[in-house]
Amino acid sequence: MSTAGTSSAETQMTFAEKQAERMKRLRSLHSARNEARTHNHQEVVAEEARNKLPANYDAKKRQAEWLLDDQNKREEATKQGKDYDRVKLLSISAVEAERLERKKKKKNPDQGFSTYEQATVRQYNRLVKNMPTMDPEQYEKQKEKYGDAFYGGQNVIIHGMHEDRKEAIDKMVNDIEGQISKRAKYSRRRTHNDDADIDYINERNAKFNKKLERFYGEHTAEIKQNLERGTAI
Repeated sequence: MSTAGTSSAETQMTFAEKQAERMKRLRSLHSARNEARTHNHQEVVAEEARNKLPANYDAKKRQAEWLLDDQNKREEATKQGKDYDRVKLLSISAVEAERLERKKKKKNPDQGFSTYEQATVRQYNRLVKNMPTMDPEQYEKQKEKYGDAFYGGQNVIIHGMHEDRKEAIDKMVNDIEGQISKRAKYSRRRTHNDDADIDYINERNAKFNKKLERFYGEHTAEIKQNLERGTAI
């Protein structure tokens, strides 16, 4: 009688243990399912945010990070009294340095005057190139201050958030005055040469003829001489 009772108790304990194991596995499956559901939701939100970014966002981000790193290295070299450009050239081969120099010349070649639009673009690039280097500390402060409005966007209103510094205003005024002074030198009236041939009908036509002579004069010199001699065919 006692043996049968002991066998029944062992059977009940074994069944209870099996039930506990099943419940443990069930809770583990529920936890894994909830974790996968949360992870999938996060991926969907992240992908939606990436789709809203500009097409060149990753390239712009890499460029900004490279500029910050390059600026930090330049400041470190300046503190050590070294020429950063020379230090940077020492770390690359002569072939690579020559390739970068060709790329630099190709990127901004001096093609002279072609159109007023191109002249405006060249002036803009020149002004941007002459801008002072970025202060990483000030950059991070402004990024923390403005939050999402720091990068701007189509639904971001930044009017009134930024207060111009007096130093920045003075620099802008000096730059504009310098442009006006430089432009005045090129817009001054040229002295008239009485001995020169008159091949124009008004001032505008004279300027146009000078441009033609500057660009095509060497190619049309022989034709012009033949016309003047009357031997042109």
